[in-house]
Amino acid sequence: MTREDLAAMLGGDTDAHALARTALAEGGHFDVWDGLVPATQLASVYGRRLRHTRRRAQETLALSSAVDILERAGDALIRIGQIGTTDRTWNFMLFFDATASTLLACTGVRLTEPGKPQSSPG
Repeated sequence: MTREDLAAMLGGDTDAHALARTALAEGGHFDVWDGLVPATQLASVYGRRLRHTRRRAQETLALSSAVDILERAGDALIRIGQIGTTDRTWNFMLFFDATASTLLACTGVRLTEPGKPQSSPG
């Protein structure tokens, strides 16, 4: 998938779509992985992440709606991708259909505040 193809898929009207599209335009890194994961498994993982980020008061974009979309997808196989901002303050997770021809959901999580160093794992 090219940067332009991915940018075109990020035409949704959420803040996550808009910021992910901006991250791509500004040269952020991106990957779309080859493997497929059942949507139910991803819904469980990202449901836990949603609870964790809420407990930590970590800023997210469209994470709750992404979990809802994954739950509704049931046993469908999902391809995952990601986009990271060049300043490493945001990471966006992308959930595609199995052929990566349709973007089902996009969610973002703030990693750090602008200008603050990332904390190292303890």
